[in-house]
This record gives sequence, structure tokens and C-alpha cells, in this order.
Amino acid sequence: MASITQDMRYRLSLIRFAEKYGVSKAAIKYKTNRQYIYRWKRRYDGTIESLRDRSRRPHHHPNQHTPEEIKLIQDMRRRNPHSGLVVFWVKLMQRGYKRSIPGLYRFLKKQGILAQKLPNPKYIPKPYEQMKYPGQRIQVDVKFVPACCLVNNAKGKKFYQYTAIDEYSRWRYVEAFEEHSTYSSAQFLKHLIQRFPMPIECVQTDNGVKFTKRFSTSGKKH
Repeated sequence: MASITQDMRYRLSLIRFAEKYGVSKAAIKYKTNRQYIYRWKRRYDGTIESLRDRSRRPHHHPNQHTPEEIKLIQDMRRRNPHSGLVVFWVKLMQRGYKRSIPGLYRFLKKQGILAQKLPNPKYIPKPYEQMKYPGQRIQVDVKFVPACCLVNNAKGKKFYQYTAIDEYSRWRYVEAFEEHSTYSSAQFLKHLIQRFPMPIECVQTDNGVKFTKRFSTSGKKH
């Protein structure tokens, strides 16, 4: 059952006062006009439900979907339950539908027949590939060195720490550069190859432009 609103109680009190003391006195006491009182007196049938606000929504709209359009949309939705709004609209247009996309969206939402979202596929993590010998794959990463970590003559400067770790032996090589550039990356890889005791087969980076640009333009693989 719908709840009784404060406006309904106000109108009921207004009508009862007007019936007892007259419309003019009721208009003065309740600070309203007589036309308002007469309108609600005509609507009042003895029940408080008759004093409820009526819906102002029109019963018909000149641009509402026709029965033929509704049937077309419902048939197409049954055949294309997962099609997005634009794709679904294009398919309807190919069959004579002439409404706009916003109009179609409002109709689909009102009817509760928006596209059914497919469930996301279950994520299956890729198993880690265990290395079998030194140099098979080396991980390289670059981090900015915070100012609080710099001492002596390095204070006030910027440094970027290049770190290489062999996945098999955990052998580590670290070098710092004052700039994070393709030249610094090339120098670090050159020094890494010179200092690593075994041949290096693969160097894995984060594919940042500081690694990829210099080697892709020179035709070398990294």
C-alpha cells in the first residue's frame, strides 16, 4: 500500500476546514487561493487516496515505437542477444528501422532487453618458465634513485639505477647513469655483456622506449 504523504494530509485538513468555515476563510488560514481549494474539493470522494497527486505522464506519445518496430526489435534481440547498442542499431537500420540511437537505447532500457554481457573468461596465469643454465635469460630494470639515497659528491644530481639479474644464478650487475636515455641503455647492455661470465641468450626488459628505440632503428634484436 502506498504511504500517505504530507501533501495529502494538508489537502484533507484544508478541505475539512473549508467545509466547516467556508472556502474564503480556509484560503486565508492555509495561505492559498480559492481555486486550489475548489479543485481538490471536486476531486475529493471521501477517501484520502483521492487527494494523491496523479501521474503527469502522457498516455500516448506521437513518436512512440509502432507495433511493427517493436516486433522487429524483439525478434532481432532474440537472434542477437549480445550485440552492442551501435551494432544492434545498424542491423535494425538494414531492415528499415529509422529511429535514432538514443531513442533505441531508451526503448531497450525500458523493456529490459539491453545487450547481455558475456562473462569474463577465467584468468589462467602462465606458468613460470624455469631457467636451466646461466645466461638463458637476464632481467633488466631501471629505477630512479631518490635524493635521500645520494651522499657526498652525488648530492644534488639525478641518477638512474640500471639492474640486471640472471634468472638462473641470481647473478646481479648494477650501474648508475645520470640520464635515462637510449645511449645509457646501450652502454649498460654493452658493459653487461662484457662482465657476464657466460654468453647471454636473452635480455628481457619492460619494452620501454629507452630500450626499444635504439635497437629497433639499428636493426638489432634485444
